Amino acid sequence: MPETQDRDSLPSILAKIVETKRAEISELSRDVPRLEAAAERAPATRDLIGALRAGPTVSLIAECKRRSPGAGDIRADLDTPLLARAYESAGAAALSVLTDATYFGGSLEDLRKARAATSLPVLRKDFTLDPIQVVEARASGADAVLLIVRILSDVRLRRLLADAEALGMTALVETHDATELGRAIEAGASLIGINNRDLATFTTDLHTTLGLLEQVPDGVVIVSESGIRNADDVARLGDVGVDAILVGEALLKADDPSAAARELARVPRGPRAHD
Repeated sequence: MPETQDRDSLPSILAKIVETKRAEISELSRDVPRLEAAAERAPATRDLIGALRAGPTVSLIAECKRRSPGAGDIRADLDTPLLARAYESAGAAALSVLTDATYFGGSLEDLRKARAATSLPVLRKDFTLDPIQVVEARASGADAVLLIVRILSDVRLRRLLADAEALGMTALVETHDATELGRAIEAGASLIGINNRDLATFTTDLHTTLGLLEQVPDGVVIVSESGIRNADDVARLGDVGVDAILVGEALLKADDPSAAARELARVPRGPRAHD
């Protein structure tokens, strides 16, 4: 079975990103001993799932990124440590840091700076295809990695989940539809993201999360991603028991990202709709 999904089945931009990542992985494979040694020396991980479960509100994972293929430049002059501290002071439960350079203008240095500037758990948001990228994330101080079901085979998804756990990290397993959600659950994911953005059209719809939530087993932490713009959106999700939200553009395009984060971080969370 291929380690990644068939390239022809992926939206064009995602297929292009996957090809870029494969080239990066080829370069990383030359550096395995150094990365493994750095991962062993990395500071202890911070508990992402614990942070998302704490408190009575919908937890906010606040994102740091400069641009995206869909939106273009978002905040090109991003000062990562300054923004990370602003998010923490506003009540964010965790940080998401884009580390892809080619398409998002990020870096692992952004991740290291964000983590050093705060006490929050930090998710490395990238396109993880290979175990060496998990080691690289831990070596750079990441507390969690993103695993996108759409670009991974079932065998590789389970392998990467196990590798992250072995290094003390959490994996946020991202899904978009019922099939992908089923695959994430079958793989044993304890933290599942539901991406409201259709990567083929770049349109967003909160009903993606609302329609899939009842299929999620009790005990699995759910993060709604993309298309969340204001406190009313968060309230719709919180009313049905969504545990957390991951928000980037709505914060980064705001005149005051800290004030925008504070508004989103104080919305009450209700019980899961099917509880």
